Amino acid sequence: MNVFRTGILLAGLAALFGVVGFLIGGAGGMIIALLFAAATNFFAYWNADKIVLRLYNAERVDADHASGAVRRYAEIVKALAARGGLPEPAVYIIGSEQPNAFATGRDPEHAAVAATSGLIRMLNEEELAGVMAHELAHVKNRDTLTMTVTATIAGAITALANFALFFGGNRNNGGLIGALAVMILAPLAAGLVQMAISRGREYEADRIGAELCGRPEWLASALGKIAQGAARIPNLTAERHPETGQLMIVNPLAGRGRDNLFSTHPATENRIERLMAMAGGSASPERRRGPWG
Repeated sequence: MNVFRTGILLAGLAALFGVVGFLIGGAGGMIIALLFAAATNFFAYWNADKIVLRLYNAERVDADHASGAVRRYAEIVKALAARGGLPEPAVYIIGSEQPNAFATGRDPEHAAVAATSGLIRMLNEEELAGVMAHELAHVKNRDTLTMTVTATIAGAITALANFALFFGGNRNNGGLIGALAVMILAPLAAGLVQMAISRGREYEADRIGAELCGRPEWLASALGKIAQGAARIPNLTAERHPETGQLMIVNPLAGRGRDNLFSTHPATENRIERLMAMAGGSASPERRRGPWG
């Protein structure tokens, strides 16, 4: 997805603020909502990464004091960042059994990567390298700012839409019925914008991540395991804050399925197929292990 299209979609999210504000309070409400959108964008630019990490109770990993699998996780991130010519990101761990991971931060100099404890336990070293290479690809592409800001704005739109029901909406714009429509349709529209932004970026991060770790089949193998684990194990934080789901390497929410309009991520099967095509299509993860650092 090119920069121009992403800019248009982000502008669409800001405009949606204005529409919701107008339906709640007329012209005055629209002005207030647009000012709120501008303030939200400014705040999200500087703080969205901290908000997301705090939502997930992420704990920073000190590689010098960590041990075992957690220490190896931090070492893998450091080695991959060096290989990709990136500043070493802050490394976090999330206490969740669902295997998943994400990257955040406004630029490569202020980036952070986070993996769940379930992910670190489930994957072998090569698969973990594939996943973290994918997340560092988001950092390299500067996707982290866009995706984190859209998650923050989408959450704010949902909150603003709920105000429509509380205040009953503008009588000239449908009153209670209009307010109910806004409460339902505004978050849906925000979600569709998130989906449009997220899906293309996942394919690109898969491609660049596979090149970074040097073994596309490692990421392919990891995606298969993560998708199965995410389908079985709920992520309660993601359920409470569904707007953050697009940040994860695999959709953490219920209802995953085929590659369609209402999926924040491409179908895992499609991603694996592309990665295995990069790998030559026939090699298994077990037969093609080798040095990646």
